[in-house]
Amino acid sequence: MNLSLNWLSEFVELDVTPKEFSDRMTMSGSKVEGYADLGAEIQNVLVGRVLSIEKHPNADKLVVTQVDVGGAKPLQIVTGAQNLKVNDLVPVAVDGAVLPGGTEIHTGALRGVESQGMMCSYQELGMSLNDFPGACEHGILVLDEGAPGEDIRPLIGLKDTVVEFEITPNRPDCLSVIGLAREAAATFDTPLNLHKPAVRGAGDNIEGYLSVRVEAPDLCPRYTARVVKNIRIAPSPKWMRHRLHAAGVRPINNIVDITNYVMLEYGQPMHAFDRACLDGGEIVVRRAGSDKTFVTLDGQTRPLDPETLVIADSKKPVGAAGIMGGENSEITPNTKLVVFESANFSGASVRVSAKKLGLRTDASARFEKGLDPENTVDAVNRACELVELLNAGDVVDGMIDINAVTGGARVIELEPEKISIFLGIEIPEEKMAEYLRRLDFQVDGRKVTVPSWRGDVVGMADLAEEVARLYGYDKIPSTLFKGETTQGVLSPAQRFERDLGAACRSVGYDEVMTYSFISPKMYDKILLPPASPLRKSTKILNPLSEEMSVMRTVALPSILEAAARNFNFRNAQAKLFELAATYTPALLPDGAVNIHVQPEERKVFLMAAYGKIDFYDFKGDLETMFSALSIGPVFFEAETANPSYHPGRCAAMSVGQTTIGVMGQVHPRVQANFGVDRPVFAAEMDFAALLGALNGEKTYEPLPKFPAVTRDLALLCDEDIPVLHLERCIAESVGSVLENLSLFDIYRGNQIPAGKKSVAFSLILRDKVKTLKDEEADEAIRRALHALEERFGAVIRA
Repeated sequence: MNLSLNWLSEFVELDVTPKEFSDRMTMSGSKVEGYADLGAEIQNVLVGRVLSIEKHPNADKLVVTQVDVGGAKPLQIVTGAQNLKVNDLVPVAVDGAVLPGGTEIHTGALRGVESQGMMCSYQELGMSLNDFPGACEHGILVLDEGAPGEDIRPLIGLKDTVVEFEITPNRPDCLSVIGLAREAAATFDTPLNLHKPAVRGAGDNIEGYLSVRVEAPDLCPRYTARVVKNIRIAPSPKWMRHRLHAAGVRPINNIVDITNYVMLEYGQPMHAFDRACLDGGEIVVRRAGSDKTFVTLDGQTRPLDPETLVIADSKKPVGAAGIMGGENSEITPNTKLVVFESANFSGASVRVSAKKLGLRTDASARFEKGLDPENTVDAVNRACELVELLNAGDVVDGMIDINAVTGGARVIELEPEKISIFLGIEIPEEKMAEYLRRLDFQVDGRKVTVPSWRGDVVGMADLAEEVARLYGYDKIPSTLFKGETTQGVLSPAQRFERDLGAACRSVGYDEVMTYSFISPKMYDKILLPPASPLRKSTKILNPLSEEMSVMRTVALPSILEAAARNFNFRNAQAKLFELAATYTPALLPDGAVNIHVQPEERKVFLMAAYGKIDFYDFKGDLETMFSALSIGPVFFEAETANPSYHPGRCAAMSVGQTTIGVMGQVHPRVQANFGVDRPVFAAEMDFAALLGALNGEKTYEPLPKFPAVTRDLALLCDEDIPVLHLERCIAESVGSVLENLSLFDIYRGNQIPAGKKSVAFSLILRDKVKTLKDEEADEAIRRALHALEERFGAVIRA
């Protein structure tokens, strides 16, 4: 929005520089992009009066003039212009003058005759014929006023500063001079001088000229119209042309200029129809329906969507509502009867229609942001007032105003305490009320009535913003957040995730992240049985590809695929880990996946390795990790039923009675399915079970004060008895004096009966409070041997 400070001065009296005005307006919420002096490019161009015109002695097409520019003596200027006569007032660029584009004028000679300057055309002043109707297009600009020596800029409308505002979409009221005048008055705490339009009228009655019917009140909540007869098309007066030029609008004629002027002043787009082009003398506001095309004022034939809102007569559309009028009803020099339209249209409808038509105008840009329905009457009256002021026609008495707007003014409770907390600064209630009144809010106690043009103010936070911007954002001190809140720390699960990753990295594993969606063929790769419930997966409705069509129920294929990718990239060895998610779907009674229930998401922790590593190395990595995390003790028991792992090199891991996962060498067929030609080891652990097995208490033991007693046990037992079971039995039987128990030998040979094996353990026994006697150590060993024989038939090897 370009704002002329000359125009603004009609409503607000300010004694500030353009920079101060821009800074203050920006700080109060009306952001200024920049400002420009319209006449900055013109220097030393003065009004001159032609005193004499004589033929050039050496050129047939040049004349020598004497021009009074207010100095001690006239200037001699040579020109080729043919439209000059004595006593004409003309713009004169004297010696040292600068014209738009940086052209400098100096005294010189033309065909041997000195020329002490240059008389200017409107083009040389950077203007157009629209700015000077009737001016000679190929001659010198002849002025109708001014005194010799006077600066030319005020006379041609260039003694003005234009400020460019960036208006946010929530403030369409500021897309007008009056809207910005309200903001300026509030910002500088100065009176706002608004003018209530007054129309004298010329008698007659509008009902004899026009009728209006609104068939789409949902898209046109208000439609206001007035009629002007005896139209007298002429150029607009200079003051209006200057203001339009400053706003970047090209002057055309008085009627069209009035509609543009009112749009800029009030922010209410206007349109003028030639009444003679309205069949039936009727305006119908309706959807386009069966009308297929429409020719707009720019001469373009545009397709109409059935939902596009149009302004029509009894037969045809004559305007795209809120966008552009039709060529079939435009104002021409022969127009004698005009209908002024001032309406309010649905912003969303205008936005959609403008996009479909491929046409965005100043009017649509305003309507699509949502305008004030209460503005239509003042705007149309202002247009009629200007008609009378410019003697452009006779205003017919009466007005058509169809108003479907429901509801009254919005009332919001003023909550000073909340606003102060919200802003972080104490502002007295009286000051808050004062700021709001400066913005034309009505404040009665703690009831705030919002003006109709402020559709963006709907609650307490909006009132707080209005208070803050007039108080001054720069005056609000920067403070730290304060208030009662929870401490910002990691949850136990988050801390464990972090520690788990750190423990894995400490034993040489790198983290990977894989997709949660996989191909159903992955279940075949890890040898899941056809009847396995893990094959029932949640399908993705719009998968990226068949390779990513289901949510995984098991994450082993994902980390094995990552290991295989590393192998195919010729990485000789790799150690990987991932905290992944699996998704177990809800099932219907018939066993089908219930697509209406979210699957259960479960975290699993995976590790995989290949290269310079064997089963025991991998098991050692796990034990190191568990020890670092204080998980355990973890027991490893042989597992032969898992189809994805080698049946002789797989173990289930448990803590107490809880199974936490499985580890081992991947089945050779699975390994081949992933294209790896060397052993791959993997572990799958339930994250929740790992977290539950975490021993949160760190215990530290002092160095022992009393000596230890060592004993070795060589046991003869059945081949199928796991060593783990023997260890547990010994530990439970010996009790608290057992400091360490370690396996150091398993023997099978000629001295051992068939179906038997010899298992040897080393025990370290110590009492923490006294010296352990041999008799006490022997008694502990006897308890262990008795329990071993009773439970497993294990005896001392002879």
